[in-house]
Amino acid sequence: MNVGVCRIQIRLPENGTLKGKRQVVQSLASHLRSRFNISVAEVEDNEHHQLLTLGVSCVSNDSRHANQVLSQVVAYVERTRRDVELLDYSLEIIRGA
Repeated sequence: MNVGVCRIQIRLPENGTLKGKRQVVQSLASHLRSRFNISVAEVEDNEHHQLLTLGVSCVSNDSRHANQVLSQVVAYVERTRRDVELLDYSLEIIRGA
């Protein structure tokens, strides 16, 4: 079993409220879950209305597949969401027995 973990830092330059941020989080997380069959959660920056950090994970029997899925998630966010700015991301594959 292999678990892929990705931390994605995003800036919401045009957002002015926590309510607006919550709408972006819910929309983005819903799209990512349905498109890639992954788990998504807001993991940091809960009180900042223009910063968003998402934790994304997937489980696979192949570490290359987990890496590919998470790379596609990052590319999808960068390519399709014009209302957000991707600041940084990190990927980690945890290999198990």
